[in-house]
Amino acid sequence: MNLTDSAPAMNNLLGSETDSQRTLYPYVTGTSVVGIKYKDGILLAADMGGSYGSTLRYKTVERMKPVGKHSIIGASGEISDFQEIMRFLDEQILYDNMWDDGNSLGPKEVHNYLTRVMYNRRNKFNPLWNSLVLGGIKNGQKYLGTVSMIGVQYQDDHVATGFGNHLARPILRDEWNENLTFEEGVKLLEKCMRVLLYRDRSAVNKLQIAKITDEGVTISQPYSLKTSWDFSAFKNPTLGAEGSW
Repeated sequence: MNLTDSAPAMNNLLGSETDSQRTLYPYVTGTSVVGIKYKDGILLAADMGGSYGSTLRYKTVERMKPVGKHSIIGASGEISDFQEIMRFLDEQILYDNMWDDGNSLGPKEVHNYLTRVMYNRRNKFNPLWNSLVLGGIKNGQKYLGTVSMIGVQYQDDHVATGFGNHLARPILRDEWNENLTFEEGVKLLEKCMRVLLYRDRSAVNKLQIAKITDEGVTISQPYSLKTSWDFSAFKNPTLGAEGSW
């Protein structure tokens, strides 16, 4: 058999590789998610912006979703990949419910599952382009963790993704305490989101705050923060930079 005769067979062998698709770049993305523990449970905050490249294209993107009875997830990064993650989680919750054994997946189990999924996809060079925050409460035990797109995970009393890691967590380190009331927790998250709005070009002034306690998950209606743009640094942002070259 000559090379010409073997070409179709070779194409069939390579077809599965050449036809496969990879997300090489994120297209529509969301920015920071901030999460904290408070006295009665977990609070998460995220704005509703969806950026198409550097353009703030969408302003009604919900990036926090309940997971089963005990958990809530928030996502930065590619919106379509977050939808795929939610499909995975819905399948896991459905499979768990089918056992009908009176038990249900808690936040720790969901967080561990997400860590394995993200790391597995990274090893296949086909990552899900998201950073995730997973919080919840089960049997009175509060849980809050995060996992990156390459499977790096940790747990803490407060977590953040994206610019929130640099701009919100210093505020949380100074002002967070384990006895925060719901009102104090919301006020602290709003302070973080206001700083992110001022400094993160991908942020929009339309956010939601999610709460999870032993009673269940509640996600607020979208609302805007009161802002002030009359700071001298905002009026003349190039002041101090002149003559630096």
